[in-house]
Amino acid sequence: MKRNILFLFLMFLTAGGYFARAQYEAVPDTTPDNVLFEQQWTLGAMIHTNGWGLKFRKGHNVAALRQFMWELEFSTYKSSKEVRSINPYFSDSRSYFYGKLNYVWFFRGGVGQQHILNRKPYWGGVQLSWLYYGGLSVAVTKPVYLYIIHFNSGFTDYEVREEKYDPEVHFTDNIYGRGSFLAGFTQIGIHPGVYVKTGLDFEFGVKNKQINSLEVGGIFDYSPIPVPIMAYNPKQSFFLTLYISVMFGKRYNK
Repeated sequence: MKRNILFLFLMFLTAGGYFARAQYEAVPDTTPDNVLFEQQWTLGAMIHTNGWGLKFRKGHNVAALRQFMWELEFSTYKSSKEVRSINPYFSDSRSYFYGKLNYVWFFRGGVGQQHILNRKPYWGGVQLSWLYYGGLSVAVTKPVYLYIIHFNSGFTDYEVREEKYDPEVHFTDNIYGRGSFLAGFTQIGIHPGVYVKTGLDFEFGVKNKQINSLEVGGIFDYSPIPVPIMAYNPKQSFFLTLYISVMFGKRYNK
């Protein structure tokens, strides 16, 4: 995963620079360089060391090189110990993650600031900003359901039932495969907590009104109510992920 993030970072960095140059050559920005837009919003998608996510930000300038922002974010989370398994005794069995107790998603809402470290040159280039955010996070869990084999008489007479995964009674020899993703939504678990985030934002392009950027950083979540993810492993209260995201948005005045 870390190699994938590094590869994507280099790919977007190269593509962003090319796109910025092409934008400048094709459609130069007619907005004067000294115009300072007060408001901005961005939408983004990210991948991180334990999943993927979506985010929305909105804010305003509090100084020429500093912005106050608030954000909403959704992120999936999977344990690094997940290993895909399959029952070898049945040709039509479905793959599943042995030992996985719950699906986990994070919902985050917070505020922060972005400090511009250097502005873009007149021809486009890259604007570099340092950002930091903090706020509330909620880890939402949904139990994993599996199809379980129940033998009636002998190994040729059996039936398959969908059941909530129980590591005490479900093993590799009687698990037929993963169950429906929709099963278990009536058993949602809520684990409120907090998060902090920091990173660097690389903004490409020459249009002052438009935002096209690549962001890299890290997120730390803490939940005082530990989250069960994998059987035979301690519940987790601390979550650290490294991420890379692509952001698109707009600057404007009221």
